[in-house]
Amino acid sequence: MSKPVIATASLAGCFGCHMSILDIDERILDLIELVEFDKSPIDDIKNFSRPVDIGLIEGGCCNSENVEVLRAFRKNCRILISVGECAIMGGLPAMRNTIPLRECLEEAYLHSPTVAPEDAVIPHDEELPLILNRAYPCHEIVKVDYFLPGCPPNADLIWEALTALLQGRPLKIDYPILKYD
Repeated sequence: MSKPVIATASLAGCFGCHMSILDIDERILDLIELVEFDKSPIDDIKNFSRPVDIGLIEGGCCNSENVEVLRAFRKNCRILISVGECAIMGGLPAMRNTIPLRECLEEAYLHSPTVAPEDAVIPHDEELPLILNRAYPCHEIVKVDYFLPGCPPNADLIWEALTALLQGRPLKIDYPILKYD
């Protein structure tokens, strides 16, 4: 019998949620016994080779490329889990949501103290993804089945969620797993 397949991807975020996956420490060896990884930085597979059972997505959508990647990822995942605050609520990138995009771009590229006046230009190369007017959490773009909160989520929470799904049992999240000091 074939093992369930997991994929992971990162959008606009810091990659901290993938570090929490690695922070399950020696249990990663137990996970490898339970599943196969497909598209993921964990195994350096860059494209889907088949549909997967569980997809873990971190980061939100800040540009058109993030949206395309998320939609393609969703199409290939039977179950999609938003991992971390950026995927769930937009995270730090969403701090710009209260400021008009044009004002953000002008501050970063025209008025920043580190920009020399002769270098002040807002990038507009057609090969660059279009920046969205706001940062979007994943569930505002595609259907998300589960949410694992935290910045980043605790490794024990990720372990518990994956093993519960794989074993077909209810997810049991004890307070210490969600407690952040």
